[in-house]
Amino acid sequence: MSDFEGLDLQAVEDQMDDDRDGSGSNRVVLGVLDGSEPAEQWLTTIENGSVLVLNVEGDLNELAAGFARPVREAGGELMHFRGFLVVTPPGVSIDSERLE
Repeated sequence: MSDFEGLDLQAVEDQMDDDRDGSGSNRVVLGVLDGSEPAEQWLTTIENGSVLVLNVEGDLNELAAGFARPVREAGGELMHFRGFLVVTPPGVSIDSERLE
């Protein structure tokens, strides 16, 4: 039996069509976390379903203070990795198993 049996390819294609506008869970936003952007902007990006990958320039705790707690409380995740902060919306997990 094929692993793809029962996979609704039409539903997948419809979702891809819906997400072509650049919003939603298929969007990764690259940026710089240096205090020049308001925390609300990062939070809105996460609330819209995008993943953030931010180059941290400064004190991470200070720079992420305005959005870290709301992201966690909403079910999102944050992970500092090699000078970057990865922030995911609810329903998108960060798999760090290969880092061990």
